[in-house]
Amino acid sequence: METTPPADPRSNLTIRPVRPADFAAWSVLWAGYNAFYGRSGPTALAAAIVETTWSRFFDANEPVHALVAERDGELLGLAHYLFHRNTILIEPICYMQDLYTLDTARGQGVGRRLIEAVYAGAAQGGAKRVYWHTREANSTARALYDQVADFPGSVVYSKTL
Repeated sequence: METTPPADPRSNLTIRPVRPADFAAWSVLWAGYNAFYGRSGPTALAAAIVETTWSRFFDANEPVHALVAERDGELLGLAHYLFHRNTILIEPICYMQDLYTLDTARGQGVGRRLIEAVYAGAAQGGAKRVYWHTREANSTARALYDQVADFPGSVVYSKTL
């Protein structure tokens, strides 16, 4: 008896720009991402922030972009990135601000494919470098990041004003 090996779930994964019709599914991903960083319930982002963020993805004058990972009509992950100037390169650089994959889709290449798509979008936008931040304790994500990027050893400081 001949058996067919199970299909590789990575083979039918599509990475594409977010569409206006994706709002409900994107919102679920966005809420999951924000919950991971402690922004849920009483600390959740205000609706105006969510709505403004969403509208920026479709405004040609904004340097903010959104990608989603889709398989069989289900959104499994997102990546948001933006371009900005800097003082050591003439070309813009690209900051991947958000990257998130559903728990059920982790380990299936979704995050890697989203990062690769950000790299492609950054190159198309003229950027020479892509960077991002994550929590030091985010060992699951860092295991992937160590494979797809260089860790420069930087420490990030911030101050909420």
